[in-house]
Amino acid sequence: MTKIFLSAGEASGDLHAGAITKAILKIDPEAQVFGMGGDAMRKAGGEVIFDLKEYSVMGFVEILSALPKFFALRNSFRKVMEERKPDCFVTIDYPEFNMRAAKVAKELKIPVLSYIPPSAWAWRKGRAVSVGRLVDKVACIYPFAYDVYKAAGANAEFVGNPLVDIVKPHLTKEEAIAKVGKEPGIPLVLLLPGSRVKEITGVLPIMLEAVGIIREALPQADFVLQKAPTIDRELLQGIITQSGEKVRIVEGDSYDVMGTADVALATSGTVTLEAALCGLPTVICYTASPLSMAIAKRVVTVKFIGLPNILADKEILPELIQEKMTSGNMAKAVLHFLHPEEYKKIREELAAVVKKLGPGGATQRVAKMILNLAGDDKC
Repeated sequence: MTKIFLSAGEASGDLHAGAITKAILKIDPEAQVFGMGGDAMRKAGGEVIFDLKEYSVMGFVEILSALPKFFALRNSFRKVMEERKPDCFVTIDYPEFNMRAAKVAKELKIPVLSYIPPSAWAWRKGRAVSVGRLVDKVACIYPFAYDVYKAAGANAEFVGNPLVDIVKPHLTKEEAIAKVGKEPGIPLVLLLPGSRVKEITGVLPIMLEAVGIIREALPQADFVLQKAPTIDRELLQGIITQSGEKVRIVEGDSYDVMGTADVALATSGTVTLEAALCGLPTVICYTASPLSMAIAKRVVTVKFIGLPNILADKEILPELIQEKMTSGNMAKAVLHFLHPEEYKKIREELAAVVKKLGPGGATQRVAKMILNLAGDDKC
């Protein structure tokens, strides 16, 4: 029986873990898939030994402060690897911890595949060399990442972007409209404050201030907030109630919600690319501790933080970072996108970005790579 150990430490990684688990079990129904993940991995048939809700952090300083927890987790990973002897260890993004876990797997002579490897294309390009030496296979979901890893001598492959297959509506248009309560002719603004508590508490209050400003300019505008599965509804409702703004919280069917909204305010992350695949104009927001930002400015080499902008090689979506992340700037950017001419223009630019993500079938290709690395003869 083939045993696959997946490690996804964030909500976006869990999405991929779920898709990979489903694809692996479709090829080999007898395979065991287990490790660190969340609800998506569970739903797909994987065994979640470590729940990602306990280990999701962001920012250089925040990661440093969480190191004791990660050292304990790494030791727990080793114990599971020694006891269950997986045939392949798969890291899914979450680089600061996953590369440490990959070293453990290598010490135990377990083949390692890095899916969505560390962002060497964005900062510390030398990491591509060290990752290439550490893992047996690198599966890249962006063409610019493949170029960097290939040049570093890694056994890399561009597999396409799994979101091309994952980001699909599940409801009918009528069902989606009913879910979000969208009224004909009324602009609907979607709030996507993030999947980590620190993101929510840092960004959502400012987004809600922007809601008030937008309402002053467009009294008929409506607002919904998409709850991430890693966030408690009570936390969101408490912040909304304190703001005094009227914002509905919706859960699940996120791509149907994105496809129904007219514009979004989103914390920077994979969600901005998911929104692009839904054709949703998005204002990108981001804040971190001053020390984290100071470090980032020294080491990050890309011009943008938003994936759609990186793919477009220009700022097609506004990036409101640190001191620029004000409620006034958020409101101004949302109102700008709601002008018909600007709305049409940004939708065309988002469609061009989506074409750069490659063909569908990325998840199936990665599942086969994993099973081949694990020596599964059903692949």
